[in-house]
Amino acid sequence: MKYIVSAFFVLLFVGCKSKQMVATAAASDATEVTKIINGHYANNTDFKTLNIKANARYEDEKQAHSMNADIRIKKNEIIWINIKILGFPMAKALITPTKVSYYEKINNTYFEGDFTMLSNWLGTDLDFTKVQNLFLGKAIDDLSKGKWISEITEKMFKLSKSTTSDVSKDFYFEAANFLLKKETITQASQNRVLEIQYPSYKEVERMFLPNEINIKAAQKDRIAIDIAYKNTTFNENLSYSFSIPSDYRAIQID
Repeated sequence: MKYIVSAFFVLLFVGCKSKQMVATAAASDATEVTKIINGHYANNTDFKTLNIKANARYEDEKQAHSMNADIRIKKNEIIWINIKILGFPMAKALITPTKVSYYEKINNTYFEGDFTMLSNWLGTDLDFTKVQNLFLGKAIDDLSKGKWISEITEKMFKLSKSTTSDVSKDFYFEAANFLLKKETITQASQNRVLEIQYPSYKEVERMFLPNEINIKAAQKDRIAIDIAYKNTTFNENLSYSFSIPSDYRAIQID
């Protein structure tokens, strides 16, 4: 179980009722890069707090488990995650711009560190904003930086950049509201691939949020995490209680 909990948080910490769907459109003509980027960032993300109740499923080549997740975001300051299995609290995480912490109750272990561990694992620099963007359906990278190339692939707008780096990144958008549908990060030298998909969105208080997030990671092993948002509310007074028990053992994650 400790590997499941660790994998859940390493992968950017990622029975459903019927989903509220936002209409999307297929890309059918050439569109300037700036229009795609500006359209993506034009989608409102103006909130103080966001409370997400979600179902999650973890699966690797040997096992599969379902769990519930309470995700609370204080914009640009805190991401708090509480994991439950069969209704029992199993793990908590607290992410701030300077620190990543979590503990799990089955093996009485905890981890505390910065974003270096996550960055090394994925082969790309991570920070608080990028993790926050994942839950909001925003591109992990700041698309306003760098030179991007636009093409139409799978009826979506695809942004990529030519690079001599070992790491390549691609972002795919639908054409109606330039909502992010998929992003991939590939590190060729490590035979490492991370793919994040957003099959559908809902509109809540004039803001587009994912209905679900599908995360697949492959290197030596293949891991999949599916997160389905059950309920989302904004601008409530939320608590972010987090205290690692004194008798828990610190671990390192390679």
